[in-house]
Amino acid sequence: MDKKFEDIYIKYCESIYRYLLSMTKNADVAEEITQETFYKAFKNIDKYDANYKMFTWLCNIAKNSFYSLYQRSKKTSLISEDIVDKESDIIDHIITSETNESLLKIIHNLEEPYKEVFTLRVYGNLSFATIGTIFGKTESWARVTYYRSKLKIREKIR
Repeated sequence: MDKKFEDIYIKYCESIYRYLLSMTKNADVAEEITQETFYKAFKNIDKYDANYKMFTWLCNIAKNSFYSLYQRSKKTSLISEDIVDKESDIIDHIITSETNESLLKIIHNLEEPYKEVFTLRVYGNLSFATIGTIFGKTESWARVTYYRSKLKIREKIR
């Protein structure tokens, strides 16, 4: 592995993993997507635009990898017996899955920067100060953008 990329991996691996863990709620899946994220980043490092923060670029790769895995698993997997073992739990699981799928579609279709700010805040558990830094903006900008993204999501839910 290239030394420069190894430094990138060391610096961002834990943050990307935590971001994915907050999205997947599964340590194994988060680890798998983290590895896939850095593999894709390594393969496409020549496409990285230095005008953007490395962390933001990696988060986008991670987010897209998560959505791809989610779409693949939705097509290939049935409700797992080890996840759900009672009929009432199955119904709750289906309702939750459908709600999550609808919400993910709404979030995915948000325009930037609302989509990214919302994702970083909710799924990445990042502070407004950190989000502002990622975008080269202020903490207040991040708060306002997050608030507006919530309004847009509520509007689309109705």
